Amino acid sequence: MITVLGSINMDLIANVPRLPRPGETVTGDRFTTAPGGKGANQALAARRAGASVAMAGACGEDEFAGPALTYLRYDGVDLTRIKSAATATGVALIFVGGDGENVISIIAGANGTVGVEDAEAAVAAMKRGDILMLQLEIPAATIEAALKAARARGVRTLLNIAPFTEDAPRLAAMADYVIANETEFERLVGRSDLSSAERKEAMETRHKEFQQTLIVTLGADGVAAMHKGAYLTAAGLDIDPVDTVGAGDTFCGYFAAGLDAGLNFESCLRQAAVAGSLACTKPGAQPSIPFIGELRNI
Repeated sequence: MITVLGSINMDLIANVPRLPRPGETVTGDRFTTAPGGKGANQALAARRAGASVAMAGACGEDEFAGPALTYLRYDGVDLTRIKSAATATGVALIFVGGDGENVISIIAGANGTVGVEDAEAAVAAMKRGDILMLQLEIPAATIEAALKAARARGVRTLLNIAPFTEDAPRLAAMADYVIANETEFERLVGRSDLSSAERKEAMETRHKEFQQTLIVTLGADGVAAMHKGAYLTAAGLDIDPVDTVGAGDTFCGYFAAGLDAGLNFESCLRQAAVAGSLACTKPGAQPSIPFIGELRNI
């Protein structure tokens, strides 16, 4: 069983020929809305990968509250631990360039009301060996409480340190599994412009210090990991990306689902990398998350 404690948003997505520079206006050609939030995205990905998933978080009391849960509800995620907060539902403002790259601004809204008591209640409903998946779009104190409660209960913890915050290094040290992209990992270790060899060395050093599994997603270059003293890599698919929004969340959800299903670590990495690649072939975050059946033909 996987419980995701995290953010629930509505994504407001503008497609533009290229991402604007500071102070520049670029005319776009398409605008769409879709459910999002890193927590909700990862919960949906884990569910579409075949896992039993519960989502814990908050929506506001506005017109976005219902639509933000559309895919989670339709795909059978347990929503009983989502509360209603007297504020706006979280929103992500997303610009997607013609090359598939994106820039995003987040307004927390109801996500900022997810408190320590919500974390403790979510973990109290879990069993030893279950998986708790977290990101950094809810308050740091809530994440810390969840990590502490999970460790005391024997629950495995997976923290995606995105979006990177000043609390990320402290919180990352408390998790069993840490997932980051290249930039987030460099900020985690306080270094920049790492070569492949330097990144491997930094991963090995942190792995020895904290005795945790480290996973770094590398975009088109796949994924690298340190797990039980071994350095491992996995490749995704060779694709022409349409939209990279949600690819990282898809990876996280599929990886957690692989762990929950008892797959070996290498298989978890490969399955997650392939799913993340497939998510880049369609627009949007949640609409682009593949179902497990789509991976079986690859």
